[in-house]
Amino acid sequence: MLPTVSPITIAAVKEQAGDTPIHAAIHAQLQSRSTRTTKGGKPYFEMAFADSTGSFSLKIWSDSPMHGAAEEMSEGQIVRLEAEWTQNQYGVNPNNLYWHNLDDSAIADFLSGDPELREKQDRDFAEIRRLCDSIEDPRLHDLCAHFLTSLGARFRRTAAARKNHHARRGGLVEHVAQMMRCADVLCPVYPEWNRDLLLTGVLFHDCGKLWENSYPEDGFSQIHSIHGEMLGHIPLGIELVNKLWNDLLDSEEAESWKALKPSTEMTRLHLLHLIGSHHGQYEFGSPVLPRTPEAFALHYIDNLDAKMEMVRDGYKQATEVAPGIYDRVFPLPSNLVRPLPGFVAPPETVLAETTGQDSILPQN
Repeated sequence: MLPTVSPITIAAVKEQAGDTPIHAAIHAQLQSRSTRTTKGGKPYFEMAFADSTGSFSLKIWSDSPMHGAAEEMSEGQIVRLEAEWTQNQYGVNPNNLYWHNLDDSAIADFLSGDPELREKQDRDFAEIRRLCDSIEDPRLHDLCAHFLTSLGARFRRTAAARKNHHARRGGLVEHVAQMMRCADVLCPVYPEWNRDLLLTGVLFHDCGKLWENSYPEDGFSQIHSIHGEMLGHIPLGIELVNKLWNDLLDSEEAESWKALKPSTEMTRLHLLHLIGSHHGQYEFGSPVLPRTPEAFALHYIDNLDAKMEMVRDGYKQATEVAPGIYDRVFPLPSNLVRPLPGFVAPPETVLAETTGQDSILPQN
C-alpha cells in the first residue's frame, strides 16, 4: 500500500499528471461500471469516477489485484483512489492503484464539493441574477425570475455537458454566467441587438439540460432521465419555456402586457427560436437554423465559451512534446501551441538599434 497523502481533486490530477508519475489520492464517486473485452478475449472493467471538479474513466484489467474489488463496487459508491498517476492524450492512467471506502465525515466533506469551485459558482449565480434583474422587458424579466426561483437549485447542480466542456456539477451556471457577461459587453457594440431577448436566450438556451445533465442533491454522478434520453435538451427547453410562460399568463401582471410592444406572443416566439437554433446547424442538432441577429449572436457566444473552456482544459492536461508545442487533447482538432503572453512595458523606454526584421521563414 502507498503511504497516505492528502486528497486532491480530479481536476488537479489532470493538471499535474503527465509522463512523470505523481503520487496522489482522489476522493471520487463511481458514476458507472461496464464490462469490456480485450482483443485477446480477456474481460476488464471500465469505471467512470467523478467529483465536483470533473470526471475520468479508468480501466481495471483482469490481472489487476483490484479486479475483484471493482466487481463488488456499486454505482454511487464514494471511495479514496490512491495511485501513481500519469497522463497521455488518451487520459489519466493509475499505477499501483488502491482504493478503500470513506468514513461518514469524509463523505460529507466530499459531497460539499471543492471550496474554490463552490465559491466561483456562487459568484457566477449572483452575476446571473444581477444581469437578469437588469432586463427591462417585464415579460422576459419575470420569466427569468420565475425560472431562477422555481428551478434555481436544480440549475445550480446541472452540468453544461456530459463531456468536453463544463462537464461538472454546476458547470451550466459557469457556462451561462460567462455567456451572459460576453453578451452584455457585446450589446453596445451591436446596438441593433435586442439585449433583453439575448440575455434571456442565454439563460434558457440549455435549460433542457436540467433533465439531460442534472446531478442528484447528494452526489456527482449525472442522472440519466427518460425525458433527456428520448427528447434531448432543445425540445425540453422549448417545453419548459412554454410552461413557465403560461404560468405568467395566469398571473395578474399579464393583463398589463396586452398593451406592450412587441406583442407578448411575438416575444415568446423569438425566445423559442433562440433555443431551437442555438446549435447553429442541422447536423449539430438544431431543428431550425438561426434567422435573427440574436440567434446568430447566441450561437457564436455559446460556441466561443465552450471552445475556450476546452482550450483551458487542454493546456492543463496536455504534455509538452516540443518547446511550446503540446500534444492534442480530445476534442480539440489539433495540437495546442503555447499562447503569446501579454505585452509588458519595460520600466524605462529604451530605444534599441534596429538591424532589420528577422524572416519568419526557416533558414537553410
